[in-house]
Amino acid sequence: DAGTRFYTYETTLGYFLEAAAKAGIEMIVLDRPDPITGSFVQGPPADAGHESFTNYWTVPVRHGMTIGELAKMFNAERAINAKLTVVQMDGWQRGDWFDSTGIEWVNPSPNLRSVTEAALYPGVGLIEGTNISVGRGTDTPFELVGAPWIKSKEFAAYLNARGIAGVRFVPVTFTPNSSNYSGQACQGVNIVLTERNGFDGPEMGMELAAALLKLYASNWKIEKMQQLLVNQSVYDALATGQDPRRISQDWREELQKFQKVREKYLIYK
Repeated sequence: DAGTRFYTYETTLGYFLEAAAKAGIEMIVLDRPDPITGSFVQGPPADAGHESFTNYWTVPVRHGMTIGELAKMFNAERAINAKLTVVQMDGWQRGDWFDSTGIEWVNPSPNLRSVTEAALYPGVGLIEGTNISVGRGTDTPFELVGAPWIKSKEFAAYLNARGIAGVRFVPVTFTPNSSNYSGQACQGVNIVLTERNGFDGPEMGMELAAALLKLYASNWKIEKMQQLLVNQSVYDALATGQDPRRISQDWREELQKFQKVREKYLIYK
């Protein structure tokens, strides 16, 4: 797993639970760490009624749960009622990043190659469906954001001036060899993670989107962002140019409601 709502392993988990319940067979989940810790719950919860392969349920972008904890929550809250057994991990604590576990990193997918990229994914991933390169087709996917129509120094200066906690932005030029803008020189930023425990990925994703809209409104197509954001009020506020810091206050109440539900299914301290 990648600890992020739109990472499709979580939806696959839900589909397996549904199939097991329908077939009347037991499902056993061998639990694994949330690679970006189980301590942080961040970003807007998804709107109800918009389930898809990248949005199984109304959880925030970064949910702070293991795959076993998600299984317990999905099974109960979605009334799947499969016969479920979660085999717990030994020794994992909620504050553990994957690189503190002593377990060798295995890419959960080809473009998540490190804990740093996994930490950035809940933010950078929010804009991935739009006409922007997030570094796929380079050596550092999700550490880069760019496009042929971006001015790297201007973009980096704007983002750094926002004072986003835990990251800084370095102007770069890169040429992806696959995915968006394959073979085209892109200007943009290299995102340097400076303090991961003080970093809110989904809020950075909103800052990236707001910067693109402000600086490159004639080039950037925001519409497809809603496919992974799945929160209409947040999307509308962003699309009308509201400040990301103010927008983030709008989802606090829903986030608190989710945390109360989440608490019932946590296995680890």
